[in-house]
Amino acid sequence: MNPLWTVAKRELASFFDSLIAYILLIIFLVFCGLFTWLYGSDIFLVGQASLQAFFSIAIWVLLFFIPALTMRMIAEEKRNGTIELLLTKAVSDRQLVTGKFLACLLLVIIALAFTLPYYISVSMLGDVDHGAVWCGYLGLILMSAAYIAIGLLASSITDNQIVAFLLAIAMGVVFMLLLGFIGNGLPGILGETLSYLDFRGHFGSMARGVIDTKDVIYFLSVTALGLLLTEVSISRLRA
Repeated sequence: MNPLWTVAKRELASFFDSLIAYILLIIFLVFCGLFTWLYGSDIFLVGQASLQAFFSIAIWVLLFFIPALTMRMIAEEKRNGTIELLLTKAVSDRQLVTGKFLACLLLVIIALAFTLPYYISVSMLGDVDHGAVWCGYLGLILMSAAYIAIGLLASSITDNQIVAFLLAIAMGVVFMLLLGFIGNGLPGILGETLSYLDFRGHFGSMARGVIDTKDVIYFLSVTALGLLLTEVSISRLRA
């Protein structure tokens, strides 16, 4: 079996063996369910068949959900000394990072799959824009991939899981809030550039049912850069 898939399978199994996956999935579904159907939702108040309420809360829940997944991926390996053992085997730095990335992404996709009953329920309530829903889910997956890459980078530069968790959240807040906020207050190219780097702007377009190449390329670029920097960080351990 390819070492990449071996690492991914090992990490995904460890999530469920340690109950981490079950706990995080329950927390994710509870928060998303509460704020989608009970608080801030326009589904019942306005009678609009839409999942915009879910997408609006999901991006914030994932801001904490994903760092909770990634914080241990590399930091724990470094703390326990098992990262050196992995690096001495026939596993390249890229395979190790990509395998851990895929394990986290698969768990996020599983979490999102459990929210499909929301989609079915809304479809039964009225005419829903199916294209916008599926584009929104695609946007969540792409944004999650970028979050995971950022979280892995945070986990690779420390051996403390709590520090990795807080650092990943801090970097997530920069992309979710600060860049857009600062960009809107600055004129010219600098302001436009910072606004372009804002996660919410790119995800918002997809959640409305618009798939723009620049949005897809943006999330894939952030993901690739995060994974590359994580690989560089890990490669220093071989020296």
